[in-house]
Amino acid sequence: MNGLTHIDSAGTARMVDVGGKAETQRVAIAHGLIRMTAATLEAIRAGDAPKGDVLGTARLAGIMAAKKTGELIPLCHPLALDAVNVDFAFVEAGVECTATATLTGRTGVEMEALTAVSVALLTVYDMAKALDKGMTIEGVRLIEKRGGRSGIWRADDV
Repeated sequence: MNGLTHIDSAGTARMVDVGGKAETQRVAIAHGLIRMTAATLEAIRAGDAPKGDVLGTARLAGIMAAKKTGELIPLCHPLALDAVNVDFAFVEAGVECTATATLTGRTGVEMEALTAVSVALLTVYDMAKALDKGMTIEGVRLIEKRGGRSGIWRADDV
């Protein structure tokens, strides 16, 4: 045995069998930032972006993406999510995005939260690129997870 959960004894990639695991309440929170010019940030804040409601559209895109994670990421289990929340905050450098995914199940929702943040921020870029093609997406990461055998984990710097 090689100790890697997604590799079998022959070195072949495989989906982990979670059938024997107990169902527990699971939560994952991910975060990321899109940096932009002050003018672009103001246009988004004021609702004056050329394509319309940037954050409303990005919120919907993030939720939809979380629901499709099992189709996008190889070896991810398709999950029946209980909830996905995508929130935004204006900061001096741009817009922060935080996504929380929850379910009661046998495997975690970290990838769903990370996918929600990633697609939400990509959607902000798409909705505002006419104003600022130099926007950068950065710092997409898991900041907290709860549930399952490993219990609670939280990033040290949060």
